[in-house]
Amino acid sequence: MLHPIELPLKIVIGDNALRAIPSLLEELGVKGENIVVISGPNVWSKFGDKLRSVLEDVVEFEKLNALQASTMHAERLSEEVHEYSPRLVVGFGGGKSIDLAKYVAYKLNLPVVSIPTSPSHDGIASPFTSLRGLNKPFSIRTTTPIAIVADIDIISSAPIRLIRAGAGDLVAKLTAIRDWRLAHRLKGEYYGEYAAKLALLSAKHVMEYAAEIGRGAKEAIRVLVEGLVSSSVAMCIAGSTRPASGSEHLFSHALDLLAPGKALHGEQVALGTIMMMYLHGGNWKRVRNTLLKLGLPVRARDLGIEDELVIKALTIAHKLRPSRYTILGETGLTWEAAEKLARITGVIE
Repeated sequence: MLHPIELPLKIVIGDNALRAIPSLLEELGVKGENIVVISGPNVWSKFGDKLRSVLEDVVEFEKLNALQASTMHAERLSEEVHEYSPRLVVGFGGGKSIDLAKYVAYKLNLPVVSIPTSPSHDGIASPFTSLRGLNKPFSIRTTTPIAIVADIDIISSAPIRLIRAGAGDLVAKLTAIRDWRLAHRLKGEYYGEYAAKLALLSAKHVMEYAAEIGRGAKEAIRVLVEGLVSSSVAMCIAGSTRPASGSEHLFSHALDLLAPGKALHGEQVALGTIMMMYLHGGNWKRVRNTLLKLGLPVRARDLGIEDELVIKALTIAHKLRPSRYTILGETGLTWEAAEKLARITGVIE
């Protein structure tokens, strides 16, 4: 199997990392050129002055609002960005802003720089984008960021719920890799050992620092961000989301259909990881205890999700991406099996 491996050119992580942007833009050959920054209004009101101060003497830039994580909005933004004829697109904010920037860059064949302001999921350095309105409930391939600038001063000020959700998304790699191995053994699917180990390392690193991450300790936020970047790079190497997304993500996608907006992505996949680890015959109790250390909910009702919706999600999850074989198999779980699974693991009571 042949697939191109597109990796970020540069990753800058640390305190006051925004100060590295002028030299980065010069290195990328866009000094004095036009660029477009895509950012949400809340993020811009908090941190826009910081970014402006490092951009204004280096490039001409136009800031556009990231309002909705939808393909319709992304297409409108693509048209607006095209009018400015920029050399580069910057995503500055959370998952929505960065996903929109990656989509726009892909549509216009431009490089994109990712500047995350929260660590809520591992899309900050990957080429995969998740937007509403796609013809599938999962990520599509767009553009790998040419550079990532992760300012720990900014990221550590994100709401603790987003920090914990990002950690939950990394813990999910424990079952994603098991699903990938299973698909390799049973279906002959390509399996990349290096990408798998890199993703697992991200999960294990976060588990080691779970308590510190859970209370938002600044030094642990760096560990989390490094893990999210490593998981993103694992996807780049694999050429797919396989190292990062398995049955636990299918469960989350099902919840998105049945109970949209109830919980964060990382919270949902964390719940899914408990249950899928049980199906794999692994140490699901250790996963559950790790989530408790992180301060993540381990019961659906704590996320405002009804028991019946959890069971329903488990029964339909396998249908959402038939080409991706997981522990859920090709026929999925019966209602009775799903209910038993959720109760045994304490996700419902």
